[in-house]
Amino acid sequence: MQVYISVDMEGVAGVVHGDQCRRGTAEFDDACALMTEEANAAALGAFDAGATAVLVNDSHGDMRNLVFDRLDPRVSVLSGSLKPYSMAEGLQEERHDLALFVGYHGGAGTRDAILDHTYRGVVVYEVRVDGRPLNEAGLNALVAGSRGTPVGLVTGDATTCAQCRALLGELVTVEVKWAVGRASARTLHPVRARELIRAGARSAVEQRARWRPFSLPRLGLEVDLVHTAIADAVAIIPGVVRTAARTVAYDARDVDDLFRALLTIVRLGGTVV
Repeated sequence: MQVYISVDMEGVAGVVHGDQCRRGTAEFDDACALMTEEANAAALGAFDAGATAVLVNDSHGDMRNLVFDRLDPRVSVLSGSLKPYSMAEGLQEERHDLALFVGYHGGAGTRDAILDHTYRGVVVYEVRVDGRPLNEAGLNALVAGSRGTPVGLVTGDATTCAQCRALLGELVTVEVKWAVGRASARTLHPVRARELIRAGARSAVEQRARWRPFSLPRLGLEVDLVHTAIADAVAIIPGVVRTAARTVAYDARDVDDLFRALLTIVRLGGTVV
């Protein structure tokens, strides 16, 4: 049984500020250790439930954050960037029995969610597919679902967990902190958070027959950008149509086409800022 884990940093217990998430700051190494331990807790829970292989995808920033010798030696790791499928790298290559999303955060514009953003906060104001706003969990779940892999677990702050239940349907969520605003929260002690994540991952894997792959009937992509100069830049992408001053649209053939278009918009848009 193969289990996939995508791990981000903003949703990890104890992380509340952007300074903790940026390489070169005084708090970054500590945040990397916290992130690694939560990923490891999810992996241990998967192994507890009978997983025979666990792939962990480092999904934060430059994607070189995991401290390898803090991970269970049975896991394999996807590290570094640029990855063609970014936070969902590895899901496109083979079908996994279940995907677990650890340390995730709310989508851009979510109130009372720690460090809310969608893929790149200085570029993207909102992403919609089939008219529905999607956070990173939803976008990555589309990639998983296109390969028949359901998402069984999301961990992060309470608002993010509620957002993911509303978006993805029934699944296991583990709340490790409760946001007071965008950069402050009441948080569990990291040891307690890892205990709950391990138990949640075990439960999600044990119940894997209950979860269903996420999909949407239509794959029309709309992206609201932060400002008009970004829209100026990304409107040159073939197939992208500018529908408003800060909005572009793209009609995707399939999920792979949609995801690549989104990443192109994010990366090209990033050159402006």
